[in-house]
Amino acid sequence: MKDVVYLTILFDYYEKLLEDKDRECFKNYYFDNLSLGEISDNLGISRNAIHKRLKKVEEEILSYEKAIGLYDKEQKVLSIIDDEKLKEKVKKIFD
Repeated sequence: MKDVVYLTILFDYYEKLLEDKDRECFKNYYFDNLSLGEISDNLGISRNAIHKRLKKVEEEILSYEKAIGLYDKEQKVLSIIDDEKLKEKVKKIFD
């Protein structure tokens, strides 16, 4: 799996583009720290299906970032701003 921190950051940007079940599965695994088995029990689908769904979501959010580049754009903008107060204001744009 890709870097967890990077994936969770991207998830924050693109979660609204995901299907409800995909969003729930991702949150359960990455934010709630549930195992594949626990998520499987909660959603009533197999562990293998959960694993496939997580891989699908990871690929989706990575493809959204590649196509749209919100995280990359934010990093570029923030890297050229020297004023810390302005930097904090600009960060709110990307929230």
